[in-house]
Amino acid sequence: MKLSGRKALVTGGSRGIGAAIAMRLRADGAEVMVTATGRRGEIPEGCTLRVVDFIDHEASERFFSEVVGLGIDILVNNAGINKIGPFADLDPADFDRIHRVNTRAPFRLCQAVLPGMRQRGWGRIVTISSIFGVISREFRAPYSASKFAVDGMTAALAAEVAQYGILANCVAPGFIDTDLTRGILGEQGMAELAKRIPAQRFGQVGEVAEIVAWLCGPENTYVSGQNWVIDGGFVRV
Repeated sequence: MKLSGRKALVTGGSRGIGAAIAMRLRADGAEVMVTATGRRGEIPEGCTLRVVDFIDHEASERFFSEVVGLGIDILVNNAGINKIGPFADLDPADFDRIHRVNTRAPFRLCQAVLPGMRQRGWGRIVTISSIFGVISREFRAPYSASKFAVDGMTAALAAEVAQYGILANCVAPGFIDTDLTRGILGEQGMAELAKRIPAQRFGQVGEVAEIVAWLCGPENTYVSGQNWVIDGGFVRV
C-alpha cells in the first residue's frame, strides 16, 4: 500500500476518468475524498463524497477554505465542463462558467493545499487537461483556452514549489471511452473517430488512472512541470 497514510482529493470523482483515478489511488492505500456536483453516479468504494458545484462561487469558496485544513497530500484536479459552438456566437457567460470550473477551481484548490504540503515537505498535484489544451479544433475556443491555461499555470507552479518536495504536472487525455463519450458520439461515431487515431481505438479510463497514479506515487521523485499526453498518437498525426 504505497500511498498508505496519504490523503487525496479528486474533483469530479464520481464517474468516468475521475472515478477511475479515485479507485486507483484508494487501491494504492490513500484516503480519498471525491467531489461531485450532486449524488449522481456511484461514489468509488471506500471514498468519501463532498458535494460542491464549482460554478457556484460562494459554495466553492467555502469548500476551498475547508480544504486548507484537511491535510491533503495529493490533489487531482479532474472536474471540468465544456460547451461547443461557433466563436462569434459564444455566450460570454458560458465562457466564464467554463473557466470558473476548469481554470479557477484548480487554481484555488492548489492555493488551498500548498501550505500543508510545504509544511510536510511532500505533495503531488495533477491537473487533468486535454489534447485540446495541446492542439485545438473549431468550436472549442472556451474549452481550449481553459486547458491551455492550466498547462501554463502548472508549469509556473512546478517551478515555484519543487524545492519543497511538491511535484505538479498535467495529464492530457485524448479520446477516452466513457459513458459521456458514448452518449455524445454513439457507437458509430466512436467507430469512425477511432479510425483517425493511430492506435485505432479509444483510450480506457484505467490507462489514464495508471499514469496519474504514477505521477502521484513515491516512484515519481523528479517529474514536474510536464503535460503528459495520453491519446494513442492522435496529436502527432
